[in-house]
Amino acid sequence: MYEPHHAPLLSHGQYLRRLAGHFLVAITVVSASLLVGMEGYRYYEGLEWRDAFLDAAMLLGGEGPIHQPRTPGGKVFAGLYALYAGIVFIVVAGIIVAPVVHRVAHRFHLADEESETKKRR
Repeated sequence: MYEPHHAPLLSHGQYLRRLAGHFLVAITVVSASLLVGMEGYRYYEGLEWRDAFLDAAMLLGGEGPIHQPRTPGGKVFAGLYALYAGIVFIVVAGIIVAPVVHRVAHRFHLADEESETKKRR
């Protein structure tokens, strides 16, 4: 997916396009997860769309639900969705940060190659 270590650094425009692509993937994952959470809260707890959105968004954001689950199915769903939301939070952070970390590491590697080349001369 990324350029190999011996390739030159991407241009600023290409790098911004890569960042935008990663951001789009992250938004897609969060949106799909939010819709699943909303549907689960509607189905298991009978919450209205706004309340289901609030609970799902709060869990995805790492805050916790607003409404306490009342039904056995709702309790199981809320627990599983909370675990899922924690994983999604970490994955989305990785998706967004990956191109930045790669660019920094690539830049350091290129600098190391330049210093090694100068030492050989």
